[in-house]
Amino acid sequence: MGNVKELKNRITSVRNTRKITNAMYLISSAKLRKAREELEKTRPYFENTETEIRKIFLSAARVDSEFFHWRPVETSGCLVITADRGLAGAYNHNVLKAAEAEIAKRPGAVRLYVVGEYGRRYFKKHKTPYEGAFFYTAQDPTLRGAREIGMRLLEDYSAGYVDEIRVIYSDMENDVESVVRNVRLLPFTEDMMEDGFEEDELYREYRFEPSATVLLERMLPSYVNGFIYGALVDSFSAEQNARMNAMSNANRNAEELLGDLQIEYNRMRQAAITQEITEVSAGAKAQRRKRKKKTADPADSTLVSL
Repeated sequence: MGNVKELKNRITSVRNTRKITNAMYLISSAKLRKAREELEKTRPYFENTETEIRKIFLSAARVDSEFFHWRPVETSGCLVITADRGLAGAYNHNVLKAAEAEIAKRPGAVRLYVVGEYGRRYFKKHKTPYEGAFFYTAQDPTLRGAREIGMRLLEDYSAGYVDEIRVIYSDMENDVESVVRNVRLLPFTEDMMEDGFEEDELYREYRFEPSATVLLERMLPSYVNGFIYGALVDSFSAEQNARMNAMSNANRNAEELLGDLQIEYNRMRQAAITQEITEVSAGAKAQRRKRKKKTADPADSTLVSL
């Protein structure tokens, strides 16, 4: 019976774990839906801002700005967006793998800006330096947080601490899959500007007041903030989607394990019941034989007659 009790306790434990994973699945589903709704409200504005920046850059005769011309890259600034915790399948692993690949391209020449506690713990464990004062949570991404991150990156770029800015994040390709993207955010180059335009849209003439350079530099922070906000929300959505898949797999495995454990429990319980019935039956037979023996013994019959 001891084994039956242990098996019953294990079944209870698996059921309790399944309740937790199912609750996490529902929570991630609600967070994913909310994040996508917020992104849909703001994404059109930032996409149009990017389009206008590209049009102005292509139509202006000369743009004299550090943000719009390539310069030799001695130090690369990488914004790496991870989660604050695990239990999300390979989500964090894929982002960190892409970050390690970027570091391997320029050993000692990559300045890391890490969003998410999971990523900070990873780089700390591997003794990879990162911006220690750059603490931002990956949960509940906001436009205000994106502005703070963008301001810090633009300040370091303008000060010459980094020669380019890259963003490594997870992007939802569809409702099931997500991919890790390594995007160069700054500086802009002409090949980046022309992509996606029809030939008749290129190099149109506009008049700018006070100048195209001033206009572009005023629009640039909005574009950078919008891109970072979109990357934060995309990463958050990918994280929740990965966690939903992980919890769904955990629920499915729990169901299979419970089925196997229940079968084993029924077998052990049936064996215990069968053994009890056998023992009771054997005891009853022994009592009947004992009574028959007493009835058939002559000495016992004499004693009864006296």
